[in-house]
Amino acid sequence: MFLNMAETSSSDNRERERPQFGTRNLPVDGNIFEHNAWDNVTWDEEQERLAQQKVNENSVVTISSEELLKYETEANKYWDKFYGIHYNKFFKDRHWLLIEFPELASNTVKQDTEKPMRAALTEQDRIFGDKHIKILDLPCKDGCRIFEIGCGVGNTVFPILMYNTDPKLFVYCCDFSAKAIDILQQSPAYNVNRCKAFVLDITQETWTTPFEPESLDIVVLIFVLSAIHPDKMQTVVQQIHKYLKPRGIVLFRDYGRYDQAQLRFKKGKCLGKNFYVRGDGTRVYFFLQEEVRKLFISNGFIEEQNFVDRRLQVNRGKQLKMYRIWVQAKYRKVS
Repeated sequence: MFLNMAETSSSDNRERERPQFGTRNLPVDGNIFEHNAWDNVTWDEEQERLAQQKVNENSVVTISSEELLKYETEANKYWDKFYGIHYNKFFKDRHWLLIEFPELASNTVKQDTEKPMRAALTEQDRIFGDKHIKILDLPCKDGCRIFEIGCGVGNTVFPILMYNTDPKLFVYCCDFSAKAIDILQQSPAYNVNRCKAFVLDITQETWTTPFEPESLDIVVLIFVLSAIHPDKMQTVVQQIHKYLKPRGIVLFRDYGRYDQAQLRFKKGKCLGKNFYVRGDGTRVYFFLQEEVRKLFISNGFIEEQNFVDRRLQVNRGKQLKMYRIWVQAKYRKVS
């Protein structure tokens, strides 16, 4: 293991039992450049040491207090500019989310012959007469209400609306960037009968939303918390707890410590411990598993999943390697 943290035996069991995002494991002494990506990659002590050394080098804060304040108070402007430049050429719809998070798809009975894309995940096999039926153990029985925070231009929302066949499904989505929401609402896939997009600064202590407290079944947090100041993460999680129904669930995925993106930062880009500013003015934080666990458990959630997704991506043409690291987790509201 290359991340230095305490893990409970129950968390270890959950990680082992979890269906892997991918199953292409690098064989011992295998040809790394045979494929574009390898799953479940571990690091040796030397790789970990070099990664920590790189982080130590790029973690010296040299940005002035005025610049730090500017990145905080004008964060929406940087994201507006980002989406204005990249919206039609940067993003891909996250169809993989419905594999990793089957909770986002409809809770319907599927026969084996239909081969649902998530059939191998949280399912129970049942025999009804001569039919072998798979029943998915999902949180929404009917009329699921999903809220995606940091929806961007809809690359998570639209796959949910496409694959979730529940006619009573409703997806709320918000973003800090008014530009992103405008782009999302202009999409032909935006269906006002099943979706409501709005602008929201989630770092505020009070939210103005089109839904009531304790009315949501699922909250989706995909590469969102990393974009805000670490001091404001508690406020966000507390607000999520407020609006989730009892037993509602949070689906989380974000950047992990020592991800290649963190190691690539040059000196002068660090805003705080493991917190950086990109060249376009947007910010990013890199998490440890234990940080995510503490953040949610201390605010009234129980942990159902928490693991590190480690992947080796390669450029076969240039013979380059890139180690990607993400933390993925699920937390349920206790009451």
